[in-house]
Amino acid sequence: MGSAQEPTLDVRWIHGSPSAKHNTDPDIQVYPYDAHSVILRQNMAIDYEAPFLFLLFGEARAVLIDTGATASAAYFPLRRVVDEVMETWLAAHPRDGYELLVLHTHPHGDHVAGDGQFADRPGTTVVDAARDSAWEFFGFHDDPDGVARVDLGGRVLECLATPGHHEAAVSFFDPWTGFLLTGDTVYPGRLYIEDWAAFTRTVDRLIDFCAGRPVTHVLGCHIEMTRQPGRDYPIRTTYQPDEPPLQMAVEQLRDIRAAIASVGDRPGRHVFDDFIICRSDLPDSV
Repeated sequence: MGSAQEPTLDVRWIHGSPSAKHNTDPDIQVYPYDAHSVILRQNMAIDYEAPFLFLLFGEARAVLIDTGATASAAYFPLRRVVDEVMETWLAAHPRDGYELLVLHTHPHGDHVAGDGQFADRPGTTVVDAARDSAWEFFGFHDDPDGVARVDLGGRVLECLATPGHHEAAVSFFDPWTGFLLTGDTVYPGRLYIEDWAAFTRTVDRLIDFCAGRPVTHVLGCHIEMTRQPGRDYPIRTTYQPDEPPLQMAVEQLRDIRAAIASVGDRPGRHVFDDFIICRSDLPDSV
């Protein structure tokens, strides 16, 4: 595989509109990062979560990571869009028997709702995001601290169990782009923690993992912060005109680790410049 353009994440993501009824953005924004890597964003007029999804092409198969927040293909035509992108890629890189693998960062509804659209798609494997199913696929039951590898053909993803936000959370490193895909574990927004000890171990592990890899960007699945340090958009906001970039840096993982130390055993919401830690693992959390 080869890329003809210099990739960049200098992109204006669709971010909703003052009136959802009059929104003119596409249902799904399609951004080709390079010739073999596509980032998708769901329109906020369809669902306020507006998650990001990732479609990565190898020589033998592609992988779609997460399926968004809406089940209905009429309102959220994910399969149609993925099929169109794949058809375009295959026109430029023709081959027979090309398959699609569907994986997830975790099983919360805004990351798995579109799974059903792929249930009857030929040449497609959908791995259920629930812990038992996902961990069996990755082999984490036998080695939860191991690094699983998913071979797309000339492009091998490294996959880590990264619980804390959710017990089944998985992060993906793509050496082709240098992306570390962290789901809802790390992103510019409200980091909801259901298991504090597991989250602390996960952040430590991600920092150690990045030390030995050429990570270019840390990419979560949402943007909830504004460009003003420490200020987020209210929950259920459907218009976010002042979003910061989606991409974070490895240095910000260390910022999160320092924040963990400063929060300690205190419940509730803890505001930092680039993210907000929300402890949901304690009875007095908000």
